[in-house]
Amino acid sequence: MAERDTTQEKRCRGRPQIRPDDETRRLIYEAARHEFADSGYAATSIETVARRAGVSTKTLYRLIPNKAALFEGMVSDRLDRLVTEVNLRVADHTDLEQALCAALLACAELALDEEVIAVQRMVLQEACKFSDIAGMFYTHAIERTTAALSDWLRAQQKRGLIALDDIEEAAGMLLGMVASAPRRAAIFGGRPLPSHSQIEARVRRCAVLFLRGCQVHGSRDR
Repeated sequence: MAERDTTQEKRCRGRPQIRPDDETRRLIYEAARHEFADSGYAATSIETVARRAGVSTKTLYRLIPNKAALFEGMVSDRLDRLVTEVNLRVADHTDLEQALCAALLACAELALDEEVIAVQRMVLQEACKFSDIAGMFYTHAIERTTAALSDWLRAQQKRGLIALDDIEEAAGMLLGMVASAPRRAAIFGGRPLPSHSQIEARVRRCAVLFLRGCQVHGSRDR
């Protein structure tokens, strides 16, 4: 009986564990980010992404039907984590300025991430041949980042802490102030991306300037 139990235990240990589809997609999207950034959209194939992710081509096609869906899913996956991170970071702060800095830092770290910049370079280079990827990047990266920050600003306005006429416009202006200049310098000027400490310092300066313009006079954080 003991021998039979031992044999059964060995068989169980030898069976390959089934990875959840969500985890497999995450591995695929991570591999896709590297491939698209390194090789460009045209030269990236489903086969090379599958090989880099350590999955079979059959598995990749089961989860993601084609290269366009792979690009779209890759961008959306990164933004899903940004939105979660913004919500979590803001929840940790009751002080308005600290909360804004936390939200902006999450957005800036994404916008100035080396892999994201590489993908954006690729989009700019190949958009004339593959016009859909520019639209997908705008919808799933730029617009969603602005929407995430807009939601945060809207919540602060409902609390009576800030006053804005156009929240979406303000979010876009704020994101531009934080990330546009360093991003342009990296993409077009070949300048190095700012370090984490440099991003933090820029975020703090931008938060102070922004709040001077919209914070309700005499309001207290609540």
